[in-house]
Amino acid sequence: MQVSVVIPLFNEDESLPELCSWITRVMEKEQLSYEVLLIDDGSTDNSWEVITQISAANKAFKGIQFQRNYGKSAALNEGFKAAQGEVVITMDADMQDSPDEIPALRDMIVNGGFDLVSGWKKKRFDNTLTKNIPSKLFNAVARKSSGIQLNDFNCGLKAYKNKVVKSIEVYGEMHRYIPILAKGSGYKKIGEKVVEHRARKYGVTKFGWQRFVNGFLDLATILFLNKFAKRPMQFFGLLGTLFFLIGFSASIYLVVAKFASQDFSLTNRPAFYIALTTMVIGMQLFLTGFVAELVARNATERNVYLIASKIGLDK
Repeated sequence: MQVSVVIPLFNEDESLPELCSWITRVMEKEQLSYEVLLIDDGSTDNSWEVITQISAANKAFKGIQFQRNYGKSAALNEGFKAAQGEVVITMDADMQDSPDEIPALRDMIVNGGFDLVSGWKKKRFDNTLTKNIPSKLFNAVARKSSGIQLNDFNCGLKAYKNKVVKSIEVYGEMHRYIPILAKGSGYKKIGEKVVEHRARKYGVTKFGWQRFVNGFLDLATILFLNKFAKRPMQFFGLLGTLFFLIGFSASIYLVVAKFASQDFSLTNRPAFYIALTTMVIGMQLFLTGFVAELVARNATERNVYLIASKIGLDK
């Protein structure tokens, strides 16, 4: 199979028929063998019924339905596990991503030598205050901290080699930073393509203000995990040792100063308690490193979902 298209969705029953027809036209025109994985993230509208009808008419369309809403990252992760295509394309279900971009994105993977190609919505139709400005801030921080020179990390329209999506785990809100996850797994040939961004035709956006806070927290998590996931002691141990030595050195200085000046009111000095607190913090960080090492060596699967139904896939 040449192409797998993974589409996470939540309450998009109005856009699905038109989007799927558009994808079919593109694939038939390009004469590509393909599958489309529609991941219903616990929709409360008629999305699953629509997916069932689409799959019955065209077996290339397959569906996975979550028992409840887990988020876009969970939907993408499940789609990645099921994808069989040589090239995996992700796109949103709201029709703001154009399926006409699929052939060019695939070509950059197959013939361009890229491991991952991210879309760049250079011209957007979103509200500038609520989306564009926070997006620019996210992208600037992600570029600076990761060293990956992409203009739009959060663009839903991306293309991957199959082996890339099989080597990463997406959870929390980390779908925004998949290029960073891919780079952490050793895939460094990351490209970018300007893609068309369309105004929303049906429904309303499903993302609120919480995504801004969650985005920054997950960026910090990714940067930490990419560097210290397999060796957390090197992070916590270094900090713990540093804090302990600072506190210990300050305590020694205060004790020496006390006997040198014959001042026996050491416990009345705030610096004494600050030094002791610093030593305790250092010991706690050091012990945290040991615990983190145990967790890293015995971690179990983080992505466990209750799946209600599947169409066209193994049960």
